[in-house]
Amino acid sequence: MVNDAFLSSLDWALRGGAAALVLLLAATLLRDYRHLVSARLGALFALGTAAYALSSAAGFRGPIGWWMIPLLALSAGNNVVFWDFAASLFDDGFRLRWWHVGLWLLLVVAGTVECFISGPRPSDVARTLGIALTLSSFGFAVLAVAQTLSTWSADLVESRRRLRLFIVVASSLYIGVTAFSQLVGTSRSAPAEASLAGACGLLVIIGAIAWSLLRVGSSQSLFLPAQVRAIAEPAAERQSVPADQGLIAALERLMTVERAYRQDGLTIGALAQRLELPEYRLRRLINQALGYRNFNSFLNYYRIMEAKAALADASQTEVPVLTIALDTGFSSLGPFNRAFKAETGMTPSEYRRLGAANSGIGEPIPNSASASSNPARRISPTP
Repeated sequence: MVNDAFLSSLDWALRGGAAALVLLLAATLLRDYRHLVSARLGALFALGTAAYALSSAAGFRGPIGWWMIPLLALSAGNNVVFWDFAASLFDDGFRLRWWHVGLWLLLVVAGTVECFISGPRPSDVARTLGIALTLSSFGFAVLAVAQTLSTWSADLVESRRRLRLFIVVASSLYIGVTAFSQLVGTSRSAPAEASLAGACGLLVIIGAIAWSLLRVGSSQSLFLPAQVRAIAEPAAERQSVPADQGLIAALERLMTVERAYRQDGLTIGALAQRLELPEYRLRRLINQALGYRNFNSFLNYYRIMEAKAALADASQTEVPVLTIALDTGFSSLGPFNRAFKAETGMTPSEYRRLGAANSGIGEPIPNSASASSNPARRISPTP
C-alpha cells in the first residue's frame, strides 16, 4: 500500500508543476496582450489558479502564517475572476465594473476569514461560511458555462472558438467536481487521495490549455483584437480559402437589399438557412473572405451604417435615437450606444448634432460588404 508520505510528495510535485506552468501562462499574457481586459483577467485567473494549486493541498492548512494570506486571498476570489474572464473571452464589449471588484473583494475577505476561524473542530459559523464559499464556487462555474454557451457561436474563428470553449468548460467542470467533493466530505474522509486526484486533474487541464495556446498560430490568436489582425495581415486569412464570389454577392444582397441585419436576434444559423448554406461554410465565408472574426461585428457594420445615415438625415431629426436603434436591429439602446461609439468615437446624439452642423457627414449603406479599402473599417474595435 502506498504510504501517505509518498502521496504527499507526489501531490506537491504535481501542484508545483501546475503552479509553475500557469504562472508562465500569466507572464506570457501580460507580456503580449497586457492592453486587453480579457488577457489581464486571464493572467489574474492564472495567478489565482497557482495560488489555489498550492493552498488546496492536503496538509497546507495549519497555523496561518503571514506568507499564506496572499495565497488564500487570491484563491478565495478566483471564482469571480474566472466568471469575468469567461465573459470577456466572448464579449468584445465587456467592461470591468466596480461591482465586479467589490464581489471579488467580498469573497477574498470571506475566504481569508474562513481560513482563520477553521480548525480541527470548526464552529458553526466556520462551517456555514465554508459551505457558502463552496456553493459560490459552484454557482460561478455554472454562470460561466451558461454565459459561454449563449455567446460562443458568434466567434467566427473555429479553432479559437473551440479553445475558448474548452478553457471555460474544463475549468468549470473541475470547479464543480471539487465543490461537490467538498460538500459530500470526500476531502475529509480521504484527504491525501482526494488532494492527489485534484492535483492530477488540475495539471491535466492546465497542461492541455498551455499546449493549445502554444500551438495557436497567428491566424488563431485567442486574444489579439480583430482590427489589429485585419491591419497587420489583411490578406492572410482571406486567401486561406478561395472566396466564392457568387456566395459573397448573395450575402451582400441579403444584407444590403433585404437588410437581414434588421431581424432581432439574428443568428448565423438563421442567416445560413436563408442562404441555403451549411453554417460552417457561412462562418468560413464571413471570416476568411470578408475578414470578420465575430458575427456581431459583421451585423453591427450594416446596422451602424444605416443608423449613421438616419441620424444625419435632416428629415429624421424628430425620430428618437431609440427608434433608430430598434429599426436597425439592435435589441435595446445600451448595446446600440456602445457599438455606435466604438465605430464612430461619439454617441448617436453627438453624431446627430454634428450632422446638423455639417449636412455632408452622412454615409449611405455601402453596396458591397467587401468594398471598403480598409478591412479594419468593417470590424468593430475591441476595447
